[in-house]
Order: sequence, then C-alpha cells, then structure tokens
Amino acid sequence: MTENIAILKKYNFWENKFPSTGLIRNNYLDKINDFIGNKLIKVLVGQRRVGKSYLLRQTIFRLIENGENPKNIFYINKEYTDFDFITNYKELETLIKVYKKEVKPKGKVYIFIDEIQNITGWEHLINSYSQNYTNNYEIFISGSNSQLLSGELASLLSGRYIQFQILPFSYQEYISIKHLENSKKSFLQYLQTGGLPELFHLPNDETKRHYVSSIKDTVILRDIIQRYNIKDARLLQDIFSFLVNNASDLISISSIVKYFAGKNRKTNYETVANYIEYLKNTFLIHQVDRYNIKGKEVLAGNYKYYINDLSFKNYLYSGFEYGLGYMLENIIYLQLINSGYNVYIGYLRNKEIDFVATKNNKTIYLQVAYLLIDKNTIEREYSELESIPDNFEKYVVSLDDIALPNKNGIKHVLAWQINDIL
Repeated sequence: MTENIAILKKYNFWENKFPSTGLIRNNYLDKINDFIGNKLIKVLVGQRRVGKSYLLRQTIFRLIENGENPKNIFYINKEYTDFDFITNYKELETLIKVYKKEVKPKGKVYIFIDEIQNITGWEHLINSYSQNYTNNYEIFISGSNSQLLSGELASLLSGRYIQFQILPFSYQEYISIKHLENSKKSFLQYLQTGGLPELFHLPNDETKRHYVSSIKDTVILRDIIQRYNIKDARLLQDIFSFLVNNASDLISISSIVKYFAGKNRKTNYETVANYIEYLKNTFLIHQVDRYNIKGKEVLAGNYKYYINDLSFKNYLYSGFEYGLGYMLENIIYLQLINSGYNVYIGYLRNKEIDFVATKNNKTIYLQVAYLLIDKNTIEREYSELESIPDNFEKYVVSLDDIALPNKNGIKHVLAWQINDIL
C-alpha cells in the first residue's frame, strides 16, 4: 500500500504541486462552482479528449484557492496506467481508506474520479458515499459515455447528481487561447480547424490529422466495438463517415439503410439505429429532433445529425463535398448547446426553421445561411421566420461582412458575434 500512496502523491496536490490546468474554462467552472458545497454528485460527461480531466483539475485548483486544504482532496484518473491496480469499486474503496489513514484529512473529503466507467461496479461506491451521513464526502466524477447515468443507475441516484456536458473549445475559447481578435477571419480559421484542445499544440496539419484519427479510432474501438461487441466494425465506421458528410441534412434511419443497400451493403433498420445510438452515446455525434411549432410536439422519423467537432470533417473527410454553410450550421448548433439551450429543428406548414432553441423561459428561432448574396436568398431565409406567429426573438445568422438592418422584427447576426445574443 505504500506504493499506492506514492502514486496518489504523484497525481494529487497535497505537497503544493500543481499539474498543468490548461486554459481556464470559466464558463464551465462557474456552473460547477454553483453546485459546490452540497451532497450532489457532480458528473462531467463528454467525448474523449475534450478537456474533462483539465476541468476536474481546474475545479481542484479553485477549491484550494478558496481555502480548502489540498490534503482533503483525493484524485485519480483511470486513464493513467499507474491506476491499473484499481479494477473494481472494492479496490477503489480500499485505496480511499488507505489515503484517509495515511494522509489524515480533517473535515470534508473531496473525491475526484476521472473516467470512472473504467471501474467495475463504481456506482455502488458512489451511491454509498453520497448518502453516507457518518463521513462528509463531496464527489466529482467524469466519463466518456452518455449512458454513464442511464436506466437503473439514474433511478438509483435520482435527485442526487447534477450533470455537465463538456464540449470541445468554443469559438470564444479558441480566440482566447490563440490571442486573436473577434473577426470574420478568426471565425473562418476556427471553422476550418476545430475545437479539440490538443490541436492547438500540434505543429502542422498532418500531425493534426493523425491526432484526430487516433481519437476517432480509440472511441470507436474502445467505447463502442469492445463495449457493445460490434460484429460489423466496417459498417460502424462507414455510418460515422456518412453522418459526418451529411451533417446538417435532414435524414432518416430508413434513408441510411437505403443508401447502403444501393452500395450492395447488407444491413437493416435495427442495426443502423443501434450503431447511431452508440455513436451518440460517445458524443461523436448529436441527434436533433424536429419540432412542430404549431402543434408544440416533437416529430419522429427524420432528424438532423451534427458532429461534436468539425475537426473530424476537416482532417478526416475533407475530400467530400461539404459547404461552409453546413459547417456554419454545425458550429451554431454547438454554440447553442454550449450556452445551455435545448435545441430542435423547427417545422411549420412545410417550412423548416434551422433551430428552435429554448432555455428556461426563453425561446429563440435561428435561420443559418452562408451568405445573404441577393434578394431571393434574403427573402427565402427571412420568410421562414416571418411565418412563425409568435413574438419570440428571431435571428438570421450568416458569414456576411456587414449586418443588415432589422426586417419585420428579425435581426441579422454575424456568425462571429452570435455569443452576444445567447
């Protein structure tokens, strides 16, 4: 056990050693901080390599800055091979007990467990510790699968956790880390790169391509193929490729089955639906439902899919036809969910509204266009919004150089300034 304590010392902050915390992501830190000081389990979820580990370390650093004793903080990351000796929740509990015996923290103990899904039966320990009234624990965990707290586990922990979805760097974070001004030029650079944090430390496009490819392969192999015992790994890869290259298009499961049938690939509705669900669970893609604005109901059958980061498109499938307008729509979607909105595709009398976004009591409608190049384009984009018979805020978002005047209450927003309205 002496060896295990030495490993813990290596990765913890007990001796005033502070590992790199990277770009401070105050948007997330402030949200997490609002829930510190209670028994709620703080759960960070998101795709691999989007910065969950950095956010946990930043949270630890903020706790210490606010006066918490570093010895009262217990941190492990199950992605590190040093922690391979922890395979199940009983071994984790043994390590926590050794830590308490050797380090002797006084008062509340903050437990941070990174990539917790790699510990078998972890939910038993977390459920027990979150309810333990004889010891004062506050728990922070992270995972790379959206099903981390699903089904029976969600029922088990019902009302005792708060979840934060972590995304790659937003455009605002991109210009901060790159020290750029907020401009069309900067936005286009972001659009043609991506927001995965490690990208900004790599020297050239070839290295970036290999890095993005390795993330995709790791997620698909470890988080999908091995986890779900996938029989047709090639089909899974091809479905991901299809969704990347048809992001922002309205499609159905049946149309995907038909697409592969046209290429003499045998599959069926259930298989395609399951594979898409697995891709969603790992946060590689997002599915957005259609919403009937008049009937106030979600419509089944057709969906839009957006990729979690445009680097998958830019570095892995750049040879496919895929206009800037579609990439812009993808980015606006990510901006909306990053700002805490629930997002739908609007439908009203055979007209499609790109986004219906709701947060608390606020609803906004957005139409996304590459450029408003002529009267016909302007009329088309604005008419979709003009057909909506309510007084919620309506916007057209584009990559034009100059914003147009308001038209019938509809505001024109330049894409790099969208954060001003969210």
